[in-house]
Amino acid sequence: MTTPIRDRVVDLRRVRADQLRPHPLNWRKHPTAQRTALTAVLNEIGYAGALLARECDDGTLELIDGHLRAETTPEAEVPVLVVDLSAEEAALLLSVHDPLAAMAETDASLLEALISGMQQRDAAIAGLLADTIAQSKSPPSTTATRIKPTPSLSWRDQFQIVVDCRDEAEQRRLFERFTAEGLTCRVSVL
Repeated sequence: MTTPIRDRVVDLRRVRADQLRPHPLNWRKHPTAQRTALTAVLNEIGYAGALLARECDDGTLELIDGHLRAETTPEAEVPVLVVDLSAEEAALLLSVHDPLAAMAETDASLLEALISGMQQRDAAIAGLLADTIAQSKSPPSTTATRIKPTPSLSWRDQFQIVVDCRDEAEQRRLFERFTAEGLTCRVSVL
C-alpha cells in the first residue's frame, strides 16, 4: 500500500509583497539579467503564478519561493499560496524547489515551435528565450562530469574547462547553472 501524498496548501491569500518575510536561508541570488527579464515578464503579463510561503507562529508569512518577485514589486498585492510546513520542512522545500525544476530537460524543437510565432516586445525577454534555446542545444552533461573530486592530501591530476563568457552576466548565469548541476566551479577574470 502506498502512502497518500498530503496536500499541504491551506490558503491562497493576496498579500502586499513587502509584508512577506524573506527566508533567512534563501540560497538563490538574482543577477541583474534575471531581474531585468523578470521585470519585463511582469510588465508584459503580470502575476500568473503564486508565491509560496509558510505561516510562522507570530502570524507572519515567510517566503519559500518568490523572493525576487516580492522584491521586484514590494508595493503590489501578490498571490501567495500558504502552506502548512514546519521550519524544517520549509527549509527542505527551499533547498530542492529550484534544483528539481532545473532537472527538467528541454525539447529544443518544441521550444523553438512555441516561441517562433511570438512577437517579442522586450529585449530582456527575447534574450532570455535566446539563451534558453542555446542552452537546450548544448550537449547534455554526463554522470562523469557531475562527480565531485574527493579531497586528498596527495597530488592528483585536475581536469578543467575554461569557458570564455561575453560578459559578467553570462559568467554568473553559467556559474549558477553549473553549480546547480553539482559541478565544482570557480569564477575568475583574466
